[in-house]
Amino acid sequence: MTREKGKNQLDTTTEARIKQAARVVFHKKGYAATRTRDIAEEAGINLALLNYYFRSKEKLFEQIMLETMFGFMKTMVVIFNDASTTLEQKVSHMANNYIDLILLEPEIPLFILSEIRRDATAFVERMPVEELFLNSVFIQQYKAAVSAGRVAESNPLHFLMNLMGLVIFPFIASPFYKKIGKLSETQFNGLMEERKSLVPVWINAILKPT
Repeated sequence: MTREKGKNQLDTTTEARIKQAARVVFHKKGYAATRTRDIAEEAGINLALLNYYFRSKEKLFEQIMLETMFGFMKTMVVIFNDASTTLEQKVSHMANNYIDLILLEPEIPLFILSEIRRDATAFVERMPVEELFLNSVFIQQYKAAVSAGRVAESNPLHFLMNLMGLVIFPFIASPFYKKIGKLSETQFNGLMEERKSLVPVWINAILKPT
């Protein structure tokens, strides 16, 4: 019994190590440029052991992709379906949560973008679109604000594109901004911290009727 328990713990630990290594490599290189050998080296194991746990790169990638995607989208689902917050508060929460998340895992935006470009249909099919956006509390609030004349733009997709663009694009283009601004990593991260309070101001100004 003790030997079996020890084996199960070893299996779980090794599998978790492989998945963490795969997450690092996939996030940096994307699916196409990653070799299973890269993942094995990152995990500090031999290729045969990796193949024992995960039969193919495709299966391993699918797990990492789903975990990354749902981890990234989970924040939006929670914020968009919070009936206790206003539209303005949702903007602030989105800016704060996503900037914090990407500061911790700066490779995520480029990873998701590369996979959208590689197979947009498969990416969208895995997303909980109805729960995330179409049937959310946010949509109800947005439509009510449009009807009341508090929001000028009737299409909520413009809101989402503006918000996500202001939050995510600076991270995607960070090498460019660091170069032209002569910014260190710490200085750039400080700039992103400032955007937590600036993005809501900009978005709310865009939403208001002129």
